[in-house]
Amino acid sequence: MSDAWTLSYDSFQPAEERRREALCTLGNGYLATRGSAPEPGSGGYRGTYLAGCYDRLTSTVAGSRSDDESMVNVTDWLPWTYSVDGGAWFDLGDVIVLSYRQELDLRHGVLTRQVRYRDSADRTSRLVQRRFVDMADPHRAASSITLYAEDWSGSVRLRSGLDASVTNSGVDRYAQLADQHLRVLSLDADDAGILVADTATVQSQVRVVAAAAHVLLNSSRAAWRSVPDGGRLWSQIDIDVVAGTSLTVDKTVAYYTSRDHAISEPREAAVAAVQDAAAFDTMLEAHVLAWRQLWDGVRLRFGGPLDRLRAIRLHTFHLLQTMSPHTADLDVGVPARGLSGEAYRGHVFWDELFVLPTLTAWLPQVARGALTYRYRRLAQARRAARTAGHAGAMFPWQSGSDGREESPATHLNPRSGRWMPDHSRLAHHVGLAVAFNVWQYHRATGDREFLHGPGAEIIVEVARFFASLARYDRSQDRYVIRGVIGPDEFHTRYPDSDRPGIDDNTYTNVMTAWVLRQAGEVLSELPEAQRSELSERLGLDPHEHSRWEHVMRRLAVPLLDNGMLAQFEGYQRLDELDWDHYRARYGNIQRLDRILEAEGHDINCYRASKQADVLMLLHLLPARELAEILTQLACPFDIAEIPHLIDYYLARTSHGSTLSSLVHAWVLARAHRRQAEYHLDQVLSADIADIQGGTTAEGIHLGAMAGSADLVRRCFAGIEVHDDALLIEPRWPAELGTLELHQRYQGHSLSVLIRHDHLTISSRPGRQPPIVVQHNGIDHLLAAAGTVRITL
Repeated sequence: MSDAWTLSYDSFQPAEERRREALCTLGNGYLATRGSAPEPGSGGYRGTYLAGCYDRLTSTVAGSRSDDESMVNVTDWLPWTYSVDGGAWFDLGDVIVLSYRQELDLRHGVLTRQVRYRDSADRTSRLVQRRFVDMADPHRAASSITLYAEDWSGSVRLRSGLDASVTNSGVDRYAQLADQHLRVLSLDADDAGILVADTATVQSQVRVVAAAAHVLLNSSRAAWRSVPDGGRLWSQIDIDVVAGTSLTVDKTVAYYTSRDHAISEPREAAVAAVQDAAAFDTMLEAHVLAWRQLWDGVRLRFGGPLDRLRAIRLHTFHLLQTMSPHTADLDVGVPARGLSGEAYRGHVFWDELFVLPTLTAWLPQVARGALTYRYRRLAQARRAARTAGHAGAMFPWQSGSDGREESPATHLNPRSGRWMPDHSRLAHHVGLAVAFNVWQYHRATGDREFLHGPGAEIIVEVARFFASLARYDRSQDRYVIRGVIGPDEFHTRYPDSDRPGIDDNTYTNVMTAWVLRQAGEVLSELPEAQRSELSERLGLDPHEHSRWEHVMRRLAVPLLDNGMLAQFEGYQRLDELDWDHYRARYGNIQRLDRILEAEGHDINCYRASKQADVLMLLHLLPARELAEILTQLACPFDIAEIPHLIDYYLARTSHGSTLSSLVHAWVLARAHRRQAEYHLDQVLSADIADIQGGTTAEGIHLGAMAGSADLVRRCFAGIEVHDDALLIEPRWPAELGTLELHQRYQGHSLSVLIRHDHLTISSRPGRQPPIVVQHNGIDHLLAAAGTVRITL
């Protein structure tokens, strides 16, 4: 790895190919393609995905029918191969690789691959492949492949085409699920030789059209012809090659669907986009310019080890490829694995809780688009709540096209081979995350139009749901919330109980108190006419407000015998786990639930968490705000005991989620700097090193990636957004040198520079009113085009 802008590999490792493909995915927020080799024999998995393109199929799993919606792997535009003198088609698995180099240029969004090899006929050749998914035009992508004949001459037959026979088969655990989401309507070439794959998704009936054109740069005499091949369609050309010379094929592809704006018909649009495309190098120039402008607005730079900075840039790169400015106008959420693979079937989870703070700081319009995705599915969330016997809106744990619950009823433990019940739909705290994101977006942007419209409706309906979920327990004189799953995710029921869920999860109850308070504040902030309209439309009455007030002051908060916050009611009655035994026996115990199940044990019996649960409260809420809520709940927990709380739960967490180290780095940053940096490094290496042992191949972890940038920005740089001020209290490690970052806040575009002894905040020119920057309790007024300098 030569610099902090390049992710590179210097050897061909088929066993590592799928992980590299996910990491080297190229995308633009609308379209993304894994970094797969275009020729056969690499051992990888090709995948091209369109944001928000889902399809539902029915399967039989473990003897039961299962309806599963998946993000669709659409027509593959990469296939390319060749033969010499009528011999076999080139296959990377059939040659001796002499040298190999793959580079992902993060600055410019270009993937380059160079392979030198010797084939069975003792011919030495070299391939140079370049590829980009156009950030300047979201519908297009292009590649350029050069074949060098080092020591041979012959007649070469080149093939490059489109493969519409693709399936969703990138995750081994889903092998028993139906995977044929595309049906081919037509495969043909027009009079100009443009290949067209006209397809439609099976159930959702989304037409997806891919069109591709080829240019052979080295010869104007040879002619392309189309060759059908089952579900594939090739453009084929014959050309003579002399030793020491090369030939180059440029390929341009365009994707359009029946869901796209400003088109008459997707086939016509795709063909026109290819016809209108400039030459490869000219397209590349526009693409590079678009990336440069993007990077200018999301600057994050610091000293210290290059590996850390490279990882942060790779993480930011994937965030921008998944949620780019092109995404703002699409009806799509934040897929937990980005657009780089098929894990979780491309669904939207609560991971947006870790993504939207970074999006809001850098690309607020994209963040608003993600929140609008949730608002458009509010009716479905209301329906789900009503069906469950509750008021308000119950957002699903897993979401896809229309907002219904997409969580599976069972999941496979690959260690034991057994299918287990999946109760994750009881993780209702996803609704709290949606409401929290709405409020934080408003704080950071001052976007009152959104808050007073969709935002207020979301917060109020989430509050109504949790208020109705709470039940009064006379014996405690407390409201209780029973039968849920908290952020931990390991504990889905009590030992020896047939009823799924646990009771009074502290995170859920405290955040319920938070959302009830915010709902009241939002309603009071609304202009009278809008408040009256919203209350009338939703059927709100004063009695409901009074109940919210009562619930948010009397929710149960369970405590351990030592006075610390318990993860949930009954947590202390669970057994302690012999952590040393399991670490010695298995090494990696991140998925402790699977290990115990394979042994015939049950994770529900132990004080063992997959990821942060109680400690999530410290990640989301400043200590003073958490203290206010606990005081409001008459909870005797002493905030001064937070360091002991962190130690207690850290010792009982397996970090089975990439989000876990992110949260622990955050909560450790103030008092345990070395431990915090260790967890930061775990986050930064989670996908690059695939520390979970195979999950990255199925798709990157977008929450952890976006969260790592947020960790640097909000935690270590100490930036905290409020309605009336931008607070900044840096905790930046001096050994990491100078930190430079970009931040948007209430219409201002800010540049922040932090050194060990001072910080500088500058605002770009504009007409927005001044803002308050607060450090160490002192307010500093910052106007557009102004600068504030503060001694640390």
